[in-house]
Amino acid sequence: MSSISVELQRDPAASSRLYRAIWRWHFYAGLFVAPFLLMLAITGLIMVYGNSVETFLGKKYYVTSGGERASLVDQAKAARDAIPGSTVTMLVVPPVAERASVFVVSANDLAHVVAVDPHGAKVLGTIVKDDTWFYWADKIHGSFFMGTFGDRLIEIAAGLGIVMVLTGLYLWWPRNGGFFAAFVPDLTLQGRALWKELHATLGVWISIILLFFFISGLTWAGVWGEKMIQAWSTFPAEKWDNVPLSDETHASMNHGALKEVPWALEQTKMPESGSDAGASGLPEGMPVTLDTVAAYARSIGFDEQFRINLPADEKGVYTISADSMDADTTDPMGDRTVHIDQYTGKVLADVRFADYSLPGKAMAVGIALHEATMGWWNTLLNTLFCLSVIFVTVSGLVMWWKRRPVGSLGAPRYPRDYRVPRFILGAGIVVAVLFPLTGLAIIAFAIIDFLLPKRLKEVGFQNA
Repeated sequence: MSSISVELQRDPAASSRLYRAIWRWHFYAGLFVAPFLLMLAITGLIMVYGNSVETFLGKKYYVTSGGERASLVDQAKAARDAIPGSTVTMLVVPPVAERASVFVVSANDLAHVVAVDPHGAKVLGTIVKDDTWFYWADKIHGSFFMGTFGDRLIEIAAGLGIVMVLTGLYLWWPRNGGFFAAFVPDLTLQGRALWKELHATLGVWISIILLFFFISGLTWAGVWGEKMIQAWSTFPAEKWDNVPLSDETHASMNHGALKEVPWALEQTKMPESGSDAGASGLPEGMPVTLDTVAAYARSIGFDEQFRINLPADEKGVYTISADSMDADTTDPMGDRTVHIDQYTGKVLADVRFADYSLPGKAMAVGIALHEATMGWWNTLLNTLFCLSVIFVTVSGLVMWWKRRPVGSLGAPRYPRDYRVPRFILGAGIVVAVLFPLTGLAIIAFAIIDFLLPKRLKEVGFQNA
C-alpha cells in the first residue's frame, strides 16, 4: 500500500474530494512556482541591499559638505567629458550636502552613471548603468534575462503563486479546533512531519504579504499589468490645460530595463516645449539651465533627493521628480513630477500623489513597500520576508522529495472515480478571467491532468 493510501486512512479530512483536489493543485502550482519564487526572493534581497546600502544607480559617494561648489552645469560638463561622445540625460540631486552629484549620460546606446564631487567638479567614479547590482537583480526579477518571454513566464508564476497561497491556506486551515495554536509550530515533531509543520506555519504567517507581493508584481507585468490595469488607471494627460503633447510617454524617461517613472504616469503622454502654454514657473527672462531648474525645484518644496531629466530634443522638457519608488523619499504620498518648458521656464504640468487614480495611489504605496524604500522598518521587513520565502520554498521541495515514490512525480492523488467539484471549476474560471495568462496555464495543466491514466492520478492502484 502506498504512503498516500495510508495517509488517507489516517486522516478522514484528506479523503474528501475537495481536499484532495486542492492538495493536488497546490502541488502543481507550487512545483511550477518554486524555482521562480526562489529567484524572486534572492534577487529581491539584492534589490533591498541596492535600495538601502547602495542606490539603484550604484554605490554612494561621500564628499565634504563645506567649501566652494561648482555649478551643476560645470558638473554636468565634467560628467559628459568622462565618457567621450556622451549626452547628459539625468541628474540625481543628493539628499544631503555630504553626497556626490550623480549624472546619467548616454553614449553608444549605453547609459553610464557618473559620480561628481561638486568641489572642483571632479569625477569620482563611473559605471555602466546596466552593470550595477541593482540592475542585474531587477533584470532577473522582471524577465529572467529572457525578454518578453521571461516576463510572461513570471506573470504566469505570479498568478499561480496566488493559487498556491490560497490552496495552501485551505490545506492548513484547522479542522479540529485550536485555530490560534495552529500559528505556532510543534517543534517536537521529527523528519518530514517537522518540515511540514514549519512549512505550513511559516507559510501562513507570510501568506498575506506574499499575496500582496504577487499582486503588486503582476501590475508591472506585460499583460495583466500593462495591458489591462495600467492602461485604464494611468494619469490622463488631458487634465493639463492647453498644453501641447508629445507622442512620447513618460516611460521614455526610463533608462534601460529599470522602471524609474511612477506607475501611474508611465503611459501618460509627455508635454512639449516651445509654446506659450504653462503656468508661472522660473522668473521671466531667467535662463533655463540645470542650476536654475534645481533652484526652482527647491523653492517649490523638493527638499530631499530629487531628479532632473534633461530635454531629449528640441521639443523636450526639463522634468523634476521625486518618488519613493526610486528611494528619493520614504513617503509615497509625497510623489511629485513637474515639467518645465526648456525655453520659457513655465510649468507645463505638476502632478502629485493626490492626482493619481485610486489604482495609481495603491501602486505608489505598494511599489514602495515592495522595493523596501519606506525606511529601515521596510528594509527589515522585506529582508525577513525574503528569507522566509526561501525557507518555505525549500521546505516544500524537501517534503515533496521525501514523499515522492521512486520513479514517480509524486503528485497527491485523487480518490477513486474522482469527479471535479464545482467549486474547483468555478474558482478556475474566476482565475482565468482575472489573470488570462495564468488561466491558460491552468487550462494546460487541467488538460494534462485529464489525459493522465487513472493509475497515475487516483489512489488504490498497485504501486500508487
